[in-house]
Amino acid sequence: MEIDNLLDELYSYSMHGIKLGLENIRVLCNELGNPQNDYKIIHIAGTNGKGSTSTTIETILLEAGFKVGKYTSPHILKFNERIRANGKDISDEEIVKYYQLLKNIIHKTNIKPTFFEVTTAMMFKYFSDLNLEYVVLETGMGGRFDATNICQAEICVITNVSLDHTEYLGDTIYKIAREKAGIIKNTPKVIVADSNPDFLKAISEEKAEIVNVLEKYKEAKKILNFKNFLTEIYIDNEKYEFSLFGDYQFKNFLTAYEVLKELGIPNNIIKSGCQKVVWQCRFERFSLQPLVILDGAHNVDGMTELCKTIKQGYTPNEVVFITSILKDKDVKHMLSIMRETTDNIIFTSLKENPRGTSGEDIFNQLEDKRGALVENDIIKAFEIAKNLNKKVIIICGSFYTLSKFKEEINEKK
Repeated sequence: MEIDNLLDELYSYSMHGIKLGLENIRVLCNELGNPQNDYKIIHIAGTNGKGSTSTTIETILLEAGFKVGKYTSPHILKFNERIRANGKDISDEEIVKYYQLLKNIIHKTNIKPTFFEVTTAMMFKYFSDLNLEYVVLETGMGGRFDATNICQAEICVITNVSLDHTEYLGDTIYKIAREKAGIIKNTPKVIVADSNPDFLKAISEEKAEIVNVLEKYKEAKKILNFKNFLTEIYIDNEKYEFSLFGDYQFKNFLTAYEVLKELGIPNNIIKSGCQKVVWQCRFERFSLQPLVILDGAHNVDGMTELCKTIKQGYTPNEVVFITSILKDKDVKHMLSIMRETTDNIIFTSLKENPRGTSGEDIFNQLEDKRGALVENDIIKAFEIAKNLNKKVIIICGSFYTLSKFKEEINEKK
C-alpha cells in the first residue's frame, strides 16, 4: 500500500471513537507475543509537560549510549513523529510492515480497536524487534484505561494535573489525578511535579513512594536567558544549560533529571545531553527575522505558563499573538490570560477540525477587543502580524494551529 492510503486507513480507526479500556490492546499484544515486556519502560502521564519531559529523558539516555524508543502524541506534521527509535522517526516502510501485521490480527480476532490502540500495538512490537533497552512511553489520555497501560513500568511519572478531557476523566483535579495514577500499579516510586493537595491525595492512594521534584529540588534556581533562549538551571551548585526555553521547562527538566538520577545517569552526561534536546512547538523559534515563536499552549495551564515566560522578556506592545483555540477548551479564560500579555491578537480559523471553530467565534468571546482582529487564512494572518513590526510573533492555542501553519508556510515556500 502507498503510505498515504495506508495512513488514511489507519486514521479511519478513529471512527471507532475514544474507548478507554484495556481489552482490545490485551488481545493485540497477546497475538504479538506481549512485546511490551521486552524493555524497561518509563511511563509518563500528566496534563501538561509530558512531551518535553519525555524528549529530555530520551535525548539524555541516548547521550548515555542506550538504545531508546519514545512514543508520543499527537504528531505535528507526520504520523512518523509518534514512534521514534534511537533518535529517528519510524520510516514509511516500517509503518507499512507493522500496520499490515496488526491488520491481519484485527481480521483474525474480529475486534474493533481504536486508532490509538492499533498505533500503540504497532509501537510495542516495533520497539521489541529493535531490541531497545529503554522506552519512554507517554499516555494518550488519562492513564488507568489508556492503551499504553498494559505495560509494567520501571519508573512512573505524573507531571501534573489540570482540568482537561473532563468528559472522559472526571470533573475535579482529584478524579482526573486518580485516573492518571492508574499507571503506577506495582511501581514502587512515582515522580511528580505538582503540589496541588487534591492531586497528591489521589497519587498517595496508589501506595507508591512519591518523589515531588518541587519539594526535593526547592533550592534549585533557574534563569531565562533571552539572548540565547536557554533555561539555565542550577542544582547543588551545578549549572545545566537546558535547550528547551521557558518557565514551565524548569519543572519539566527537574522531573526528567530525577528520572535520570534514578537510572544512574551521571551529571556530565545530563549536562551535555540537556543542551541537545529538541522538541518542536514548545517555545520553538521558527524564525529569527522576524522572531516567530510556536508554542502548543492549548489549555489554561499551558497558556498561563507561556504568557508568564513572555512577560519576562517583552512588554505587551512588543508582542502580537496569532491564535485559534479548540471549542472544547476554556476559551474565555485562555483569552483573558493572553490579553494581559499583548496589545494585538489575530484570530484565525480551525473550522476544518471537528473540534475547531472560526476566528469570528473566538473573537466574539474576547471581552477587550482593542487591537484584535480576525483573519481566517493563517498565512494572511502571519503577513498582517509581520507588518505590525513587533519584536515577537507568538503562534499558539492548539497543536492543530501550529501544524496548519507549518504545512501552509512550507507549501508557500
